[in-house]
Amino acid sequence: MATWDDVRRIALALPETTEAPSYDGMPAWKVRGKGFVWERPLRPADLDALGAAAPDGPILGAQVPDLGVKEALLADDPAVYFTTPHFDGYPAVLVRLDRIGVAELTELIVEAWYARAPKRLAAAHRAETG
Repeated sequence: MATWDDVRRIALALPETTEAPSYDGMPAWKVRGKGFVWERPLRPADLDALGAAAPDGPILGAQVPDLGVKEALLADDPAVYFTTPHFDGYPAVLVRLDRIGVAELTELIVEAWYARAPKRLAAAHRAETG
């Protein structure tokens, strides 16, 4: 299953990506200053909302293109993807990092990057990777 080293390697391989602490000091990866994946430990309000379903392993937050993609991921694999009320109405999912394979993680991170990258940079990258 995936690790933080996998997240770091995949994210930093994408054009113009930087790693910097988020506002709470956790690692976050950005493209031209826009965050697309980040470490997101559960907060007390999250734990209250999730109750017994709250996972205890590492949690990755990931931008998704839109709310339809978010709902599809949540429905497709609830053992991996979840959300909290904090993210209601926002196109992002939470991921149980220790339950996602590296290939699926790669796809998720690349799509998160495309969701946040400037259009010209995203188009250039698509053209390069075909």
